[in-house]
Amino acid sequence: MSDTIKADRTSADPAHANSNRAHNASAATSPNAAPSGGSGKRKLWLALLGIGVVVAGAAYGAYYITYGQYHESTDDAYVDGNLVELTPQVTGTVNAVNSDDTQIVKAGDPVVTLDPADSRIALLNAEAALGQAVRQVSTLYVNNDYYAANVAQREADLARAQDDLRRRVAVLNTGAVSAEDVSHARDAVAVAQASLDAARQQAQSNHALTDRTSIEQHPNVQAAATKVRDAYLDYARNTLPAPVTGYVAQRSVQVGERVSPGTPLMAIVPLNGVWVDANFKEVQLRRMRIGQPITMTADVYGSSVKYHGRVIGFSAGTGSAFATLPAQNATGNWIKIVQRLPVRIQFDQKELEAHPLRIGLSMQVAADTRDDSGTQLAAAVNTSYRTDVFAQYGTQADAEIAKIIERNEMATPAMPLAPPSANALP
Repeated sequence: MSDTIKADRTSADPAHANSNRAHNASAATSPNAAPSGGSGKRKLWLALLGIGVVVAGAAYGAYYITYGQYHESTDDAYVDGNLVELTPQVTGTVNAVNSDDTQIVKAGDPVVTLDPADSRIALLNAEAALGQAVRQVSTLYVNNDYYAANVAQREADLARAQDDLRRRVAVLNTGAVSAEDVSHARDAVAVAQASLDAARQQAQSNHALTDRTSIEQHPNVQAAATKVRDAYLDYARNTLPAPVTGYVAQRSVQVGERVSPGTPLMAIVPLNGVWVDANFKEVQLRRMRIGQPITMTADVYGSSVKYHGRVIGFSAGTGSAFATLPAQNATGNWIKIVQRLPVRIQFDQKELEAHPLRIGLSMQVAADTRDDSGTQLAAAVNTSYRTDVFAQYGTQADAEIAKIIERNEMATPAMPLAPPSANALP
């Protein structure tokens, strides 16, 4: 009750009330009034922060409009290339290995050699059989003249027998010859005619074996030549040349090892033809097209070395579609996962020569999608890989066959026969 009386007394005294208000005003303007000053600074910082956010948003908007929307990047990119496996085409024992991992080989260099002893024997037998076939066919052509002369002789015998018969028939009525002599003359004509017919049949039979062909193209010679070609290829394939120029990797062959056709011996990597497989997310592919420019950096060289290239194609499926165990989303246990599609990128060859790359190295890839006038489907032109190092085997076999045919076709009994030219083999 005393407090109530005191409050009423205070409110009733105007002078006392004015002194209280003055005291409160002086307290508000005193240096110890921290709450009011902190609120002002906070408002200032919030204003600056708001201005910064607006400026940053405007800057990002300008960046996105002018640059960001036309560029896609990924670090899920790796160098890829061709791995040319060296495998034997015949069974044999390894005699020599002429290159090792990290070393370079040129196309055509003999990288691995096998023991050629067995195949050499088979080749010599085939060459001998071809020479014999050429001589037999040559005899057929010589027999044409023989049978022609035989026919001429039989024709002469027939003409003489016919003349003898005519003379005897002419004097038969005079008694100069007996009827028996005339009968014998008729028999002689019949025998001569039969001999002529037989000679003509022999000549026709021999011509059937030689007409409309030559010694080189005769079926018997061609059959023997095919066996020589087959044996020559088996012999030549004991030397395994490098199909392409590149670096040796994954060498597994050892000297003395018994190998069979299809056994991987080593891989040859042509590093001048590598490319990049960049795995972009499917949401990044909306504006990507074949031919668009690409900028790349390799982790092995750092950001100071930049590569330039272009998109040359898109994979026909995502990585999960080509996996060994592809996902089966029809089971019901389905969770959507953003897929990635491999995009193949071709290097600028001069930049690749200046800073070589190896298969499997990581790359940072940025694509400029501003020009989206291209397509995502490759053109009808396809890349073709080929090597000519094995074609020489067939050429060498044909040259060897031609020499054998010429040597046996032109040989005469007075000429000593040369042995099979196995020394000319590679």
